[in-house]
Amino acid sequence: MAGSLPVPAARGIRSTQIGLLVNAALAIIKLVAGLVGHAYALVADAIESTADILASIIVWSGLQIASRDPDETYPFGYGKAESLAAAVVSIMLLGAAVGIAIEAIREIRTPHHAPAPWTLAVLIAVLIVKYTLFRRISSVGVDVGSTAVQADARHHLSDAITSAAAFIGISIALIGGPGWEQADDWAALAASAVIAYNGLVMLKPALHDLMDRRPGEDVVGAVRQAAESVEGVRAVEKCNVRRAGLVFYVDIHVQADPEIPLVDAHVLSGKVKGAIRVAVPRVSGVLVHMEPYENALPA
Repeated sequence: MAGSLPVPAARGIRSTQIGLLVNAALAIIKLVAGLVGHAYALVADAIESTADILASIIVWSGLQIASRDPDETYPFGYGKAESLAAAVVSIMLLGAAVGIAIEAIREIRTPHHAPAPWTLAVLIAVLIVKYTLFRRISSVGVDVGSTAVQADARHHLSDAITSAAAFIGISIALIGGPGWEQADDWAALAASAVIAYNGLVMLKPALHDLMDRRPGEDVVGAVRQAAESVEGVRAVEKCNVRRAGLVFYVDIHVQADPEIPLVDAHVLSGKVKGAIRVAVPRVSGVLVHMEPYENALPA
């Protein structure tokens, strides 16, 4: 693709880059603090941040590929790369959840030192940063309509949840004293369940996009209404819309007066395309099938 990226893709990539840099710094801080402070919940948190780094790279790559123009090899564009990136990130969340759960169970069964009190301060700082990052990236994902960016935001939310669980677990271990050292490990185990849930939640819409599921009525209804508003259109028989990354493709059957010349029908189809693209700017391609208005045909 020549030239600059489309604005939605550029915004999504910028938010992903910010998240990548923040995660890299936090992963190092949490890993060191967890190992030195004997807090496995913090180590689990660091693992989650490391997974976030890879997830951000995948989202970044997916948006870069999805923003390419259609060509002879991919006439419908590369938009599915965005949905595929979202699916991969969601599966990574599930994998991280399983890994954290396995290690938490191992730590629960292994006697170890109680976490250091100063690790709580680290967790509070991490929680604030990650939740702020989640809100920012989630807002961008909704604004640009990117499933991958929203999946990336879920990764940050999962990291915040893991930090909150670690804070609770370490607090219990410190307050409880001897015999409660495994409290932070139980917190990590509980956090893994929440992370797995988030992974499943984000995997569903990604699979819907990959399977060309019909978008909501806010999109389909707007497309149909735009076509019906064009002068000369008698009826809309079929209206199929599918999503490909950040854009939509429309396949619509429009009925018109059966007596109009072919050239006029061609002009009318062009007006329908223009009206749809004005009503729904994210529509990238429109295929209009011109058909005779059935009620106008002689009995």
